Amino acid sequence: MSEQQPESHDDSFDAFDKIVAEESDRDPDLAVIEAGSRTLRTQAGPLQGDPVPEEPADPEVAKALREVEQELAGRWGETKMEPSVTRIAALMDVLGEPQRAYPAIHVTGTNGKTSTSRMIEALLNAFELRTGRYTSPHVQSITERISLDGTPISAERFIEAYEDIKPYVDMVDAAEEIRLSFFEVLTGMAYAAFADAPVDAAVIEVGMGGTWDATNVIDGAVAVVTPISLDHTDRLGSTTGEIAQEKGGIIKQGATVILAQQPVDAAQVLLKRAVEVDATVARAGMEFGVVTREVAVGGQQLTLRGLGGEYDGIFLPLYGAHMAQNAAVALAAVEAFFGVGADHARALDVETVRKAFASVTSPGRMEVVRRSPTVVLDAAHNPAGAQVTAEAVTEAFGFSRLVGVVGASEGKDARGVFEAFEPIFAEVVITENTSHRAMSADDLAAIAVEVFGADRVQVEPRLDDAIEAAITLAEEEAEYGGAGVLVTGSVITVGEARMLLKRG
Repeated sequence: MSEQQPESHDDSFDAFDKIVAEESDRDPDLAVIEAGSRTLRTQAGPLQGDPVPEEPADPEVAKALREVEQELAGRWGETKMEPSVTRIAALMDVLGEPQRAYPAIHVTGTNGKTSTSRMIEALLNAFELRTGRYTSPHVQSITERISLDGTPISAERFIEAYEDIKPYVDMVDAAEEIRLSFFEVLTGMAYAAFADAPVDAAVIEVGMGGTWDATNVIDGAVAVVTPISLDHTDRLGSTTGEIAQEKGGIIKQGATVILAQQPVDAAQVLLKRAVEVDATVARAGMEFGVVTREVAVGGQQLTLRGLGGEYDGIFLPLYGAHMAQNAAVALAAVEAFFGVGADHARALDVETVRKAFASVTSPGRMEVVRRSPTVVLDAAHNPAGAQVTAEAVTEAFGFSRLVGVVGASEGKDARGVFEAFEPIFAEVVITENTSHRAMSADDLAAIAVEVFGADRVQVEPRLDDAIEAAITLAEEEAEYGGAGVLVTGSVITVGEARMLLKRG
């Protein structure tokens, strides 16, 4: 951990004033000026610098990237899990064990993994460490999954990473009964790319579960478990305790475990696992947590209690109590990584922590992509995620009229998602994304009608038509400043909506 020269008190407030000023420039009341635009009113585009990569400008590079994606797509999909790490372990062996070239923070849980991973990465970057971050799924571009120093690797580098390991992938494929899966190959690419960079630390998000996840060939010095709820029950278990059993597999001998608040049965399982492997545990609400939280323009103002003390004056440009909790988990994880609370008691430099959190982005998670009316994207795809999103939208925006656009994947608890959103949606437009795993709009609408009633449900199978319909509904009987649209139900739906809204 490098020593930082603290910014002056005045400088930190100047930075915060700048953030507030930038957000104030986007006051919804000013949006009435542009209210005349009604041709697929998705022209506004993103409100700030876009952290998601564009399609490559070079047609040859774009073509090569598509070819790599097609080759990967020809393998087992990432939602198919086999209780074995034999194949990925074999790949690591022939690659020379690249995952052992750097320390790692390993992140599992049901909700909040990606946002927490991005916060951890921002903190490590702020303390001048070179980082690699591996997350899934992607919002728009597959290259988002592998990041160096907070930026997705270029399309060219992604292609090179694939070509670099392809001969070794072929060797493992030939030796194994089942070929390496889509997710296993991507994991191999990430681990090899991080070793090649090289990085000082890796932030690794589990794909699904923990014990048998392809990422679990890495030994995280810090294991993070974000809130566990019911999801992927056909693969991970029917109770949160059973799911915790699978996710607890990332907790390795002697690691430090950072636990977000958990259901009782999940907490019991995770604590038992920690005892079995002699891991040290820090729990949200006990050893660390959110001390104070106030809604602020463009996000929220926090005081966090970490393992080494309190950190005040933290501006987080993300919405919702769940994001504040994610921030507390991320801070504790980075403190543990640096030995705070174990090797020494002193806190991290507060100015550096403030700077890191103020820089955080999380595409597709409570992300405002346009105004007049305000359109928010959130990748909530299970009831627990939908519940915290509903609470965050209500708190942060206070819409007088909110219309939902929902497209879900097959196998998800769509009814539970609808029940969480029912109190805040005036109406809901049902749609579907282009994925082969998308639930048909008609099937999804049948469930929506049971929850909302037929008069509050509209069906528009094409996503662009659904967004246009939702904007029209939001503006009816509502002042421009008080209307809103929330696009949700799936990361894929949100990613496709994001591209429409940006390019419209």
